Amino acid sequence: MTRLLILGGTSEAVALAQRLHSDRPDIDVTTSLAGVTSAPVTGPGAVRRGGFGGAAGLEQYVRDQAIDVLVDATHPFAAVMAVHARDAAARTGVPRIKLVRPLWPRHDDDRWIDVESADGAATEIARRGDQRVLLTLGRRDLAAFAGLTGIRFIVRMIEPPLPPLSLPSADVVLARGPFSIDDELALLKDGRIDTLVTKASGGEATHAKIIAARELGIPVIMLRRPPVPDGPVTPDINGAIAWINELTP
Repeated sequence: MTRLLILGGTSEAVALAQRLHSDRPDIDVTTSLAGVTSAPVTGPGAVRRGGFGGAAGLEQYVRDQAIDVLVDATHPFAAVMAVHARDAAARTGVPRIKLVRPLWPRHDDDRWIDVESADGAATEIARRGDQRVLLTLGRRDLAAFAGLTGIRFIVRMIEPPLPPLSLPSADVVLARGPFSIDDELALLKDGRIDTLVTKASGGEATHAKIIAARELGIPVIMLRRPPVPDGPVTPDINGAIAWINELTP
């Protein structure tokens, strides 16, 4: 039986595990989760939680578990993990593909401000003199805004932050996507948001906030994606399934 490892933590990883479970029961699927959230959504098949200890650790896991195929379906901003997956696959000779969801389309009436990092976003907020800012970033990025005073931050997170946020003035909104446009319009209006800060993650689960910001004319400070490591890439589940089927007819 073919043994396939999905590097997960995204809705695409869950959908891929579901498709393989229904369409390819001859494939033994394991999904690996980094453990960023305590109660992640998972698909069928075995689930492994926790890090590997770098590319060498992932390489050893692939060898020990006799993995035949590797699908990197991690978040577009999981840049280090993507490089580790590429390197581990190269060293073991295991075929690997990177699933990269498409970017959100940019419209003429979008008010996007592109920055390279959370630090760049914080600098832009200070320059603009924003008063009420919605942050929809990973918790590891929030420290960049700790030095900004006179700003009310609304921080949307999946789980309560541990340790507590270091932001001088912040309200935490706990919610898990997907979100509707009406939900996002209400959040932006009720919070009197003048600027949204987010990552160029793409995908449908959180696209509504981009549409809502466009409708309300709210600027969006957008963190650019890191580069994708070289190697095979697919934009969706169908492409991943087709690639897997070619390898394992």
